[in-house]
Amino acid sequence: MTTETPITPGGLAPDRQDLTHRPDLATTTGRVAPVRARRPVYLDMLPPCNAGCPAGENIQEWLRLIKAHDEERAWRQLTADNPFPAIHGRVCYHPCEVACNRADLDGAVSIHSVERYLGDLAIEKGWTFKKPEQRSGHRVLVIGAGPAGLSAAYHLAMMGHDVEIHDGGDSAGGMMRYGIPEYRLPREVLDAEIGRLTDIGVKIVLNHNVTDLAEEKARGRFDAVFVAIGAHLSKRVDIPNQDASRMVDAVSFLHQVGSGEKPMIGRRVAVYGGGNTAMDAARVAKRLGAEESIVVYRRTAAQMPAHDEEREEAEREGVQMNWLRTITDVGDDLTVEVMELDEDGKPHGTGRYEKLEADTVILALGQEADTGFLHKLPGMRFKNDVVDVNPSTLMTDVPGVFAGGDTVPSERTVTVGTGHGKRAARQIDQWLRRDIRRPAPKENVVGFNDLNVWYFGDHMRRHQPELDPTQRVNFDEVVKGLDDSQAHFEAGRCLSCGNCFECDGCFGSCPEDAIIKLGPGHRYEYDYNKCTGCATCFDQCPVHAIQMVPENTPIESIPGAGNPTPGWAVRPEPSPAVYGPEARRNVSGGAAQPVASGDTAPAVDTTPQN
Repeated sequence: MTTETPITPGGLAPDRQDLTHRPDLATTTGRVAPVRARRPVYLDMLPPCNAGCPAGENIQEWLRLIKAHDEERAWRQLTADNPFPAIHGRVCYHPCEVACNRADLDGAVSIHSVERYLGDLAIEKGWTFKKPEQRSGHRVLVIGAGPAGLSAAYHLAMMGHDVEIHDGGDSAGGMMRYGIPEYRLPREVLDAEIGRLTDIGVKIVLNHNVTDLAEEKARGRFDAVFVAIGAHLSKRVDIPNQDASRMVDAVSFLHQVGSGEKPMIGRRVAVYGGGNTAMDAARVAKRLGAEESIVVYRRTAAQMPAHDEEREEAEREGVQMNWLRTITDVGDDLTVEVMELDEDGKPHGTGRYEKLEADTVILALGQEADTGFLHKLPGMRFKNDVVDVNPSTLMTDVPGVFAGGDTVPSERTVTVGTGHGKRAARQIDQWLRRDIRRPAPKENVVGFNDLNVWYFGDHMRRHQPELDPTQRVNFDEVVKGLDDSQAHFEAGRCLSCGNCFECDGCFGSCPEDAIIKLGPGHRYEYDYNKCTGCATCFDQCPVHAIQMVPENTPIESIPGAGNPTPGWAVRPEPSPAVYGPEARRNVSGGAAQPVASGDTAPAVDTTPQN
């Protein structure tokens, strides 16, 4: 019996399947060739969280800085785009987490909770914004002290402009103060973050309703105007009733409560509507003593415009949901008609009716912006209750008059409004300086399939503690914050999609020693005299920060490439909007530099609102 293994004519043992077959050089070049046909380049791509943030935050960068225990620098990076992290960490519906690639691995990074941690830490430590050293000489009027107006005022002030906000309310904050209940957004947090704006010179004039925009602009000698009024008018619906005092609109109801009043609502309350405002009204009613709080909605739970988490929290607190019902009459009792859906998913009456007991009916059927005063301005165009603007610049048809937030067609959230404010500020600044540059195209967004997730272990998401539903009897904050260790752990879960975090995977795997380490924070560069184009570094990179390109591809044509060093290597400094005069010199020449953040959400969203 022989122990020799038979050898085939090709020189390979047929039972040794772990050996790599020799390539047929007549038909392929294998991984390398005598002449390199491709080469690797380092990229800085757009992370999906940044791309999905309506406020345009560079989320990945401030998460990296928290992981490095540089919290103040992380806060300054974040507030370069959004001055209200403690607010947004509480009330934003975090579309960044929906976009997060880690959601397909072991759960999205809890970005909103880390943002809240950073915002609360800044309040605790007393961190403040640095005032701009030079003034532009321009004056800008902002109408409305809600999220869009306050955001625009902040960015304009940091650019050196004199900014004045005119608002009809008793206090600044808009719907953040008068629409979001205190158990979601404590007023001391709101006041602390708004207070930083007055510290940098923003003037807020309260109890001042603007009735004639042209006169207001001329009297104050303003060079530009940003209109950012909120949607404070409830949509009307005709419901036969015997006692109008039993019916109140949700906006007025929440405004009363936000102002410190306690309206009498009785023991049984019916809320008519299915949006987030309806959920807030129903939950507030429970806290005011209602034994029964019932939401009446004409569609199904799946069609409800309210966010799932808002509905779920309401149900946990004892709010009842009455699906496929519409109120037809308010007498001693409520008369509701049972609805059914047709094949297109639209509700239709069935002719069957039911009775509900209710002492108060709260109408939450949508809101409108009070843009009536703008109709006096010649040349202004409207779409129903909102203003028609250029989607790229947010400027109306009236030169120098810009609009954003609830004043334009868009999703009506705090974060979208904040993003509009930042975008409008940049456009106003450019318009005042006669700068006609346009932003460079954004880098490609990195998807989950672009990553090598084998590098990352399972690290489950940390969750914020919450008050037990049985304890939610007053306006104490329901959701608590992460502690230091939890926040740092959660920041460390970031996958750094599309951007090198110096894991040394490429450096250690290169068989030709063609990769040069440039030191902490400066990444790597390629020695193309040694590189064979084998793509081992590309295969090892966990975050898709390396791309293989044909040998003669110009570096400037590669999305995400363009580093000042061969092969691309230098980590950009955190990209706070550099507001000083240095950043705005020589604006007449050169293209705008790409940034590693999502900039802002689209200016206008024409999707019909429910």
